Amino acid sequence: MQTEPLQTPLHCPGTESEQAGRDSACEGCPNQEICQSRPKGPDPDIPLITEALKDIRHKVLILSGKGGVGKSTFTSLLAALIADAEVDKQFGMIDIDFCGPSLARIAGVPNEQCFGRDAKWTPVYAESNLGVMSISHMLPTTDQPVIWRGDKKTGLIKQFLTNVDWGEEGLDMLFVDTPPGTSDEHISLAQYLKPSGGYGALIVTTPQEVALQDVRKQIDFCQKAGIPIFGIVENMAGFVCPSCGGKSDIFVAGTGGGRALAEETGVPFLGSVPLDPRVGMCADSGKDFLTDYSASPATLAIKNVAVNLLTEMGIELPEYLEEPESAIEPAQQTVAV
Repeated sequence: MQTEPLQTPLHCPGTESEQAGRDSACEGCPNQEICQSRPKGPDPDIPLITEALKDIRHKVLILSGKGGVGKSTFTSLLAALIADAEVDKQFGMIDIDFCGPSLARIAGVPNEQCFGRDAKWTPVYAESNLGVMSISHMLPTTDQPVIWRGDKKTGLIKQFLTNVDWGEEGLDMLFVDTPPGTSDEHISLAQYLKPSGGYGALIVTTPQEVALQDVRKQIDFCQKAGIPIFGIVENMAGFVCPSCGGKSDIFVAGTGGGRALAEETGVPFLGSVPLDPRVGMCADSGKDFLTDYSASPATLAIKNVAVNLLTEMGIELPEYLEEPESAIEPAQQTVAV
């Protein structure tokens, strides 16, 4: 039996619109009935969220569309590197992959518990200036599954954005580690962050086409949702042997990889990060990969990405990052945010 392909509306009125699910553009959309049945109008909590975010100067969403590309690992390493470079500023990470939270373990704080203070949660600190907020800090055991539908996930996202005590001076930058896909969590984040401004997406891919096809969907989602894209990072771009320095392509870039995708979509290319098996070892044991293996090609590549990301965001480079390494490849273009 043949079925008609699902069509995404080209001019979606948005889930907050009075015409959600009823507009002519909604015909054929798989979410039409859901949008018709939900309450209409702007989320009444958005002013509260906007007020809470006023002390967070920059927000970076780590997106992919594809699972298994290393978003959580990359989020932790990138945030730690920038926090180390700017020790006089405060940074934060939140993990909204509620069903598979791994950011806390990768950041080296897997068994810590968050506590409340003045009706707010206090984040767990991986470094003196880098806080972590994850649902794993609220579960009785690390093995307990989170079996939630969309509305409950949306509710916790609101709490993570409004109910965390990041300190009196707020944050210079908040990194948001997201789950794969373009679903409830991503739609909610787009709605909640847009009024506050100062946000954008860093999109992670791996070189092979099976990942790129999902990342293209994520780029399209960002464009339709109005999320600025800072750039694309190609993760696991070859394996560099820690002993001999030889490089092997584990995931072959048959269609050109992340760089070609950046050219195809007009999105800046921020750099490639090779595989280093010691990254996984440090994540499992809670060790600091960037410090213990500062000469690793992966460390240098992440530093390159940090330089290009901050440049795209229009942020002055800290002294630690002012002199680029020889491997630094400048971003292909600058996006206005």
